[in-house]
Amino acid sequence: MFGRPRSQKQLVVAACALLVISVTAILSTVAGYRSRSQLESEIGHSLSEIAYQMADKLDRSMWARSSEIAVLSDIGALAEIHAPAALQKRLDNIKAKFPSLSWMGITDVNGKVVAATDGILTGTDISERPVFRNGRWGLFVGDVHDAVLLANLLPNPTGEPMKFVDIALPLTGAKGEPVGVLAAHLSWEWVREIEQSLLEPMQDRSRVDIFIVSTDGTVLLGPRETMGQSLKLDAVQRAQANANGWTVETWPGGMTYLTGFAFGDGHMRYKGLGWSVLVRQPLDAAYAPARTLQNEIVLTGAVLAILFAAAGWWIGIRITRPMERIATAAERMRQGEPGAAIPEITDTQEAQILSRSLRALVESLSSTQVALSRMEGIAYQDRLTSLPNRRFFEQYIETAVQKVRAEGGTLAFLYIDLDGFKPVNDWLGHKAGDEVLRQTALRLMAGLRGNDIIVRLGGDEFVGVLTSREVTVRSRALMAAQRLIDAVNEPILVEGETVTIGCSIGIAVWPSDGADPLEVMHRADETLYRAKAAGKNVAILYDAEVDTFQQVRNQG
Repeated sequence: MFGRPRSQKQLVVAACALLVISVTAILSTVAGYRSRSQLESEIGHSLSEIAYQMADKLDRSMWARSSEIAVLSDIGALAEIHAPAALQKRLDNIKAKFPSLSWMGITDVNGKVVAATDGILTGTDISERPVFRNGRWGLFVGDVHDAVLLANLLPNPTGEPMKFVDIALPLTGAKGEPVGVLAAHLSWEWVREIEQSLLEPMQDRSRVDIFIVSTDGTVLLGPRETMGQSLKLDAVQRAQANANGWTVETWPGGMTYLTGFAFGDGHMRYKGLGWSVLVRQPLDAAYAPARTLQNEIVLTGAVLAILFAAAGWWIGIRITRPMERIATAAERMRQGEPGAAIPEITDTQEAQILSRSLRALVESLSSTQVALSRMEGIAYQDRLTSLPNRRFFEQYIETAVQKVRAEGGTLAFLYIDLDGFKPVNDWLGHKAGDEVLRQTALRLMAGLRGNDIIVRLGGDEFVGVLTSREVTVRSRALMAAQRLIDAVNEPILVEGETVTIGCSIGIAVWPSDGADPLEVMHRADETLYRAKAAGKNVAILYDAEVDTFQQVRNQG
C-alpha cells in the first residue's frame, strides 16, 4: 500500500540534491535581501542627490535670470524719451541673447505696453496682470502659471499648454521718478533642459521621473499625465519642511516608488518660490539587479544539484555495501535466529563504529528506558526557574481533582502575579530579570508546605496549589499567601543592584467556590485583578458563599 522503502543510495542522492537546493534557496534569499537593502539605500541616496541638484540648479538659474533682468533696468532712460521703435529694437536684441525669454515688454506708469519683443501686446493694457501690479514696487519673481494673453500670440511647436515664470521690476527716470515697468515671461521649457541634463547620466536606470511641486502640492513639472495634479505625499510634506532625503512610498495609482526629495530655498537674493523636487523610481525597477542575481544563483544551484546527485549515487553504492550486511544480520536477530549477531565490519571506520555501536545499543536498552523517563521529567520542568511548568500543572490538576473526589478534601488555588517586575527588566535588562525570576521562584517554593506545589505559568505569573482535608483551608491559604508576599518583598541583589518587587495574589477554593476546577481557577485569576486594583502587593480570598473578598497585605 505504501510502496517499498527507499534504498540508501536513493536517500543519499536525495540528501545531496536537497542539500544543494536548500543552500541555494538560503543563498538566494539572503543575497536577494542584502542586495535589495543595499540597492534601496544606494539608489535612495542617489535620487535624493538628484533632487537636491535639481532644486539647486532651479534656484541658481532663477537667481541668474532675475539678476539678468535686473541689470537691464538702465533701459528706463530710453523709456523716458518715448522712443517705442528704439525700445523694441533693444528688447529684440536682448531676447536674441537669452533664448529662455519668451516675451519682454515695457509699460508706462499706467500699465500700457509701449514696446515689446516682436511687437507682441504693444498697446495692450496689462495693468491688472500680476506682473505689472507687483513689478511697480520692486523686483518681482512670480510662480509658474499658464499663458493668458500670450497663449495664441507666441509660437508653440509642442502644442502643449504654455507656462511662464514672471519677472518684473520698476523703471525710473533720470530724477528717480517711476516711468513704467520692465516685464518678462520666462519659458518653462528651460526647466525641461535642466531635467534632461540631470537624467542623461542616468540612462542606465529605467523609469526615473523628476517632479517639481508647488507650495500647494500641484505638479508643475513631471510626466504629462501628472501635470496639474495635486500630490498628497509624505515626501512632499517632508520636502516642504526644508528637508532633503529619500523614502519608500506608495504613490497615487497604487505603485510603490523609491522617492528622493529636496526643497528649493532660494539662492543669494532670490528667496525661492517654495518648490519641492521629487525624483522617483519604481521599486521593482530598482530591485531588478537583485532579481537577476537571485536568478543566477538559482540556475547555478540547479546545475550543482545535478552534479551532486550524480556524486551522491556513487557514494551511496560505496556506503550501502557494509550497511546491507548489518541490515541482514539485524533482520535475522529480529526473527530470533539462534547465533545471529551484528557482524564486525571493517570496510570503513564508520561502518566498524556502527557495528560496534549496534551491539552496545542492544545491551543498553534498559538504561535507555531510564533515560527516556528522565527526558519526560525535563519536559515538565520550567527551564529558567526549575519549577514545574504549565504542562505539568494541567496533568497535576487532573490527577489531584480525581484524588480529592475519591478521598475527600479541597484544593486552594493561589494565582500569583509579580508587582514591579517590568521596571526591573527595563532598567537592568532581561538577564537581570531572569535572575530575579529564579530567586523569586526559590522564595515561593520555600513558602509552601511539602505537599503543596508552585508552578510557573509563564512570564511573571505563577500559581500555587494547596491540597488539604482541613476545614480551615481558607485561613491556611491566606497565611500561606502572607508568607509568599513577605518573602517576595525581601530585597534582591542582582548585578550589583538591590531591587525590590512585590506580588499580588488571588485565592479561590475548590469545590466550595465552584463545581468546576477550571471555573475556580478562573475566579482565582479574576480575584488577582481585584488585588491589583486594590493597590497591589496584596492577597484577596474569594468566598462564593457570601460573595465577598478577604484581604491581606504585606506587613513589611
